[in-house]
Parts: sequence; C-alpha cells; structure tokens
Amino acid sequence: MPYTAEERNKRIIAIVGASSGNLVEWFDFYVYAFCAIYFAPAFFPSDNPTVQLVNTAGVFAAGFLMRPIGGWLFGRVADKHGRKNSMVISVLMMCAGSLVIAFLPGYATIGAWAPVLLLLARLFQGLSVGGEYGTTATYMSEVALRGQRGFFASFQYVTLIGGQLLAVLVLVIIQQFLTEPEIKAWGWRVPFVIGAIAALISLFLRRALKETTSKENREDKDAGSMRALFRDHKAAFITVLGYTAGGSLIFYTFTTYMQKYLVNTTGMTAKTASFIMTAVLFLYMCMQPFFGMLSDRIGRRNSMLWFGALGAVFTVPILLALKTVTSPFLAFVLITLALAIVSFYTSISGLVKAEMFPVQVRALGVGLAYAVANAVFGGSAEYVALNLKLAGMENAFYWYVTVMMVVAFLFSLRLPKQAAYLHSDH
Repeated sequence: MPYTAEERNKRIIAIVGASSGNLVEWFDFYVYAFCAIYFAPAFFPSDNPTVQLVNTAGVFAAGFLMRPIGGWLFGRVADKHGRKNSMVISVLMMCAGSLVIAFLPGYATIGAWAPVLLLLARLFQGLSVGGEYGTTATYMSEVALRGQRGFFASFQYVTLIGGQLLAVLVLVIIQQFLTEPEIKAWGWRVPFVIGAIAALISLFLRRALKETTSKENREDKDAGSMRALFRDHKAAFITVLGYTAGGSLIFYTFTTYMQKYLVNTTGMTAKTASFIMTAVLFLYMCMQPFFGMLSDRIGRRNSMLWFGALGAVFTVPILLALKTVTSPFLAFVLITLALAIVSFYTSISGLVKAEMFPVQVRALGVGLAYAVANAVFGGSAEYVALNLKLAGMENAFYWYVTVMMVVAFLFSLRLPKQAAYLHSDH
C-alpha cells in the first residue's frame, strides 16, 4: 500500500529530527578526538608527545567501555518506554559531559584530579553515546519508507560523519584565528562549549518526535528483556557482534585515528592533517545516501559482503602507502578510497542490525551488540595502533585490521537474503 503525501512528509520530518540530535551527539563525542593533540599536555604532562597521545587515547577508549552499559540501559528504556524518551535523555547526558570538559582545570591547577575528572566526563559521554546509536538506528529504520530504507537509514551515518566533520571544521576555524600556544592554553575548550549549546537545541527538536512503538509492544513481557534477547535471538546477536567488530575498527582507523596518523607517522603538520580530514569527511558524508540506495538495489547482504572482501584486500596497501606519502592530495585520495569501501557498511549499519530483531527487543539488540563490538574494537583502535608504534611494530596494526575485515566477511555470510524483521512492522 503506497504512502500518502502527508505520511511520507511526516516520516521524512521524523528522519530529520532524529538525525539532528544524532549529529550533535557525535559532534560532542568526536571533538575530544580531534582536539586531543592540543589538550593532551594540559592533562598528561610528559616530554614525549606519543606518550601524551597514548594517555588521551586511553581515556577515549575508556569512554567506549561505557557503551555496552549505555547500549543495555538505553535499549531497555527505548523498548519499554519508547524511542523518543531514550533519545531525549541521551542528548541531555552528552550536553552535561561536554560542559564538564569545557570548564575542567588542567593538571597544573588541580593535579591528578584533572585526568581523573576528564575520565569521568568521558565515561558519562560514553554511556550517552552507547545508547544513542542503538535507539537512533532503531527509530530511523522504523520510520524509513518501504523500498527506500537503505537510502533513508543512511542519514544516520550522514549525521554521524557530519558530527565528525563539524568537529574538524570548528578546529580548522580555530586554527585560523588562534596561535598554537593559544589553542593549547584555552582555544581547545571552545568546541566543547559549542557542543553543549547545540545539544540543548537538539533537545527541543527531539521532544517533537512521534513515537514509533505501540503501547502494546512497550508493555509486552519481553520488551527490553535481556533474557528474551538471548533466549530467542542469540544467533542474530552474535552475527551483529561479528560484523560490527570489523566495521567499528576500520571506521575509527580511517576517521579519528587518521588525523593523528598523518601527524605522528606520516610527518604532516596538525593544520595540514585537519584540512585533509575535513575534505575527506565531507566526501565520506556525501557518499552515504548513494551507498544506501545501492543497498536497496543489490540487497543488504551483498553490500556487507563487498565491504568485508574489499576491506580485507585493500587495508594493508592503503595504510602502507599513507605511511610514506608526501603529497596531501594523494593522502586525501587514499583515505577517501578506504572510506568508500567502509561506506558499504556504514550507510546501512543501523538498518542491517535493526532488521535482525523484532520490535520488542530491537533497540536493546541493536544497541548492545553495537556497543560491545564498538567498545572492544572501535574504541581501542587508536590505543592499539599507538602502542604498536611505540613497540616498533606499526605494520602489525594494518594486519590486525585486515584480519577483522575477514571476520566481518565471514559473519556477513550469515545474514539472511531478505530482512527477517521490519518488513512486517510497517
């Protein structure tokens, strides 16, 4: 049955509303990664810049460790009390975490309390973003239009990448107006203030969203139940866990870690690296709807298989080439090529997970599986890469990513050729 013009417009508005909050959440989360080069000395005094980056990467990874708890907590809230309530609470928590970091004194002022409080703020943000992904992915998959689900669901990553892009862009603008000593002294705090204000704006947008679950589904005895999830949907959970591990690792390798890689390994200036990553992320963001549309034509399973196969073949050559590259343009081309491969996965990431679970445990299944894999493999990407570099084994990281791409391919083989759920929910 075709949609009426009014129903179609309502669904598109809902996609925009959910996406805008998603953009703010991820902006706030990624500002930390991109500003770390500047604030690392304020919280982790050391003569070795790689040691400072290892410490800030460790705090970044710790934020990811809260994601499984966030995935469980917000997934349960979304399945039992509605997607809308879950999304409103998560954006409020992200706002609070950003405000704390924005005004947190450094090591010189409060000593060891500085890194401790930084860690606590990141744990709070990790809890928030752990719930954000699963609930937003679920909500957007449920309001997406039949036959165009890949296209519309791709806007989750359009805004997720958009959050990264805005974080880099804000940093680039600050770099034009402030000297490096000024950015290290106080300029790095500005993006966190911007993120907190933007979170308040998105709060109002999310409060206007229409709930997608029925009262009957929310009151079902299995709604948000871990027991029901693992009793009836264990295989689906393991499958999602398997391909998300590789997807998260390669995504963070070529996005957040890449800026540090270009500075710390390739030898480019921080300003040049920021310019490259701004251009790359803009193109990557624009790719998502096209790869989403492609999945509507060739099927979600085929998109995932292409992702795993191409990632396994090209990861090592691309990273080895980037290691010795001298041209910023060539670096831009290589990273864009890598992220085109990743787009087979990211454009449909939330949708391909949501299609594996029924409505009663969908947000929980999507959020928890994603958060666990993301915490273990995505959040640790920078930490593992930097420590292998310190040990003089940087190339081992490239092969680690490649092995996880093979794992993603193998788990994608387990995907059903047609969506197990969702088609019956609309």
